[in-house]
Amino acid sequence: MRKNNTIKTLSISIKNNKGNAYPLAIVTVLILLILLLTISEYFRLNIIAKGIKDALQDAVISTVTENYDNVYHGTREGYSGAYMPNGSSFIASLDYGDIYDRLDNNLGLIRSGDKHIKYNGEEIEFYIKGLNVKIQNAPYAKDDNAQRFKIESYVNVYVPIPFVDRVLPSMRLKLKTTAGYTPIF
Repeated sequence: MRKNNTIKTLSISIKNNKGNAYPLAIVTVLILLILLLTISEYFRLNIIAKGIKDALQDAVISTVTENYDNVYHGTREGYSGAYMPNGSSFIASLDYGDIYDRLDNNLGLIRSGDKHIKYNGEEIEFYIKGLNVKIQNAPYAKDDNAQRFKIESYVNVYVPIPFVDRVLPSMRLKLKTTAGYTPIF
């Protein structure tokens, strides 16, 4: 008899389902909110990375432009690359420029030790460090298969992720840009 009463009570409580949708609605709203926050954070990180890459590309192009006169001089005189006459031989004549300074100006960065930091109010929005610049001079003698004068640069980007910074590490990227000079004639 007791077993029968328990089943009857259970069936009555299952049939009385007023308010059962509230927990499901709350869980659904929380899941959608977390999904929206994740998507917005993804877009924020992409925008930051794209902005840094564009600024780095601009700084590298400016450095290539500074080397234009050296490269053009070599092409005009019948040899190639950024070489200048030095008595009876030629020496490489390259200007590395100051890419970090251009990045600081373009992005509004503040130097702190080996880091270049962008603040958003009092919080760090991102920082860059580890700039590596490789200048490849065009060969001395004109060669149709030879590479052109170009600059490759690499920089490490760190973007802290707010709110879940204790759970997830900062986003780390290694951005690469390349720019070069190719004479038309």
